[in-house]
Amino acid sequence: MTLTIPKPAIPKPAGSQRADAEPTDAQPADPVTGTALPALVARHAALTPDALAVVDGDTTLTYGSLLRAGHALAARLREHDVTRGDRVALLTARSSRTVVAQLGLWLAGAVCVPLDPAQPRPRTEAMIADAEVTLTVGDAKLLDAAALPGPVLALPEEPLTSGPPDDESDPDSPAFIMFTSGSTGRPKGVLVPHRAIAELVTAPDYVTLTGRDRVLFHSPMTFDASTFEVWAALANGAAVVVCTEQRPTLEDLARHVERHGVTVAFFTTALFHQLAARRSRVFAQLRSVVVGGEAMAAAQAREVLTAFPWLELVNGYGPTETTTFATAHRVTEQDCAGPIPIGRPICGATAHVLDADGHPVADGDRGELWIGGSRLAHGYTGLPELTAERFVEHPAAGRRLYRTGDIVSLRPDGILHFHGRNDDQVKVRGFRIEPAEVEHALREQPDVDDAAVTVDGAGTPEARLVAFVVAAPGPVPGGTALRERLTAVLPAHLVPAAVTVLDRLPLTPAGKVDRRALTAHAHAGESRPVDGPAPRMTPLEQAVADVWSRALGTEVTHADAEFLLIGGHSLLALVVTEDLREELGVEISLADFFAAPTVAAQAALVESALLAAHADLHPDTPEHSDVH
Repeated sequence: MTLTIPKPAIPKPAGSQRADAEPTDAQPADPVTGTALPALVARHAALTPDALAVVDGDTTLTYGSLLRAGHALAARLREHDVTRGDRVALLTARSSRTVVAQLGLWLAGAVCVPLDPAQPRPRTEAMIADAEVTLTVGDAKLLDAAALPGPVLALPEEPLTSGPPDDESDPDSPAFIMFTSGSTGRPKGVLVPHRAIAELVTAPDYVTLTGRDRVLFHSPMTFDASTFEVWAALANGAAVVVCTEQRPTLEDLARHVERHGVTVAFFTTALFHQLAARRSRVFAQLRSVVVGGEAMAAAQAREVLTAFPWLELVNGYGPTETTTFATAHRVTEQDCAGPIPIGRPICGATAHVLDADGHPVADGDRGELWIGGSRLAHGYTGLPELTAERFVEHPAAGRRLYRTGDIVSLRPDGILHFHGRNDDQVKVRGFRIEPAEVEHALREQPDVDDAAVTVDGAGTPEARLVAFVVAAPGPVPGGTALRERLTAVLPAHLVPAAVTVLDRLPLTPAGKVDRRALTAHAHAGESRPVDGPAPRMTPLEQAVADVWSRALGTEVTHADAEFLLIGGHSLLALVVTEDLREELGVEISLADFFAAPTVAAQAALVESALLAAHADLHPDTPEHSDVH
């Protein structure tokens, strides 16, 4: 496969086009690229109607019942005036209804706009406005709690079973609008077409997937990896296994994989690193694991391949704009001697390594990675100028190319290596983050004059987002208070682990913010919620504090310390709950973990769990007695 393209240089974008205009690189229909996603389900429903399609706890759907439920929901949507091309938001907890809802929306000809129930309402409302949503469907309780603008429709508690077999889906139309972090302070919606997803998931050559497999669905619906988890299974006659825990711990994942015989799973790189560090038994059940989001660490890859030599380990790479994965590499022990490659283009994608003038670079030299082929998104909804800037018509390639902003090099054998970014965009725990979006939210605070955001520990499993602000005239804001305010306007992964107040932001000789100098301030200037001498903790509080200290990499000395306010985040919460289980013999769900955010509160949870576990030691104790 040719990875580079010949001269001439790439011209600057000339003019603008609608963000959702048809792509210029559309090809004649073939059995894969010319297919909309409902047709993939219909094919298996015709061939094997009784084969298992979706498992959700004790609930199951066959391919036949899934297709019937999708058609019935599509009919219900048409009764509510949903027509072809409408953008319909979907607000559900992860469940079998999520799969039925996506299928029903597409059969009605609509575009699915996934929403996150945990996201702050202002951000959700901005996404609904930017996507020009005409209707929001979802779980009744979530819709009532969200109180979103515009018309809403509650999904039925049980799948509907009747409806005309009409299919309004179109291979060239968008299947999803997936939102990613935006440098302007607002997330940007990426229009991902049916044909691009169908090509990614149908008979993939980058991972083994057959009709006998079971694929774990545990990612948030708003994360493009969920596209692989659900539709790679359904495109190939396999079963989707829905993780019923909305915030699963490491132990929850292992139990779920074991209970349902899961054979294929996707993990973000950060989660993979945590599982690898523990040689989690989750790998003992799996045959294939796809990892993506950040650079994979060679040490963790080696650890897993050594302990589980049968495992097919795939390193996937690709921005949302290139439909989940654009390149992939099956990792071997030999690869672990150096940085893990991101591999070759897959499933109709093409890769081009170009210099600043748009010319191909020599093998081994570094250049910017541009992605082409039939897997590109249509562009950004409502942002024609940004679409024209990032999706560039290239005369020599004869089609559009997407500028990734990633720096790579090409080996003589055609394998790509990743070397970082050429701009300020960062990845933290698998999330793509534009620091400018967080900076914008900070500058919107009335007591903040200026702000800068960077990453502490970039490229490591301990990477975290840190912010620095210059106070406006008047009372100086506290870093903790600013973090708490950000939680009302930003999703959790965009809230910095620490906010430090500086007299001024350091500058480079060129007058730009010196982000390296800021990183050096990260530990010394970080805000702490509790000051003064630490009161003596109880033995159980000290045990919890010790577990926190190891996970956070800093000593926790106060029983009133709050996990999220001293640098904790959801991935570290997985580490803490697993360590509490292994060391103290108690299991704490992530929901309970975040509901009890202090050392003292978690020690009380541990005590309650221990007492409940040993209740049989006091058989004569009355049920409501206070005697322990």
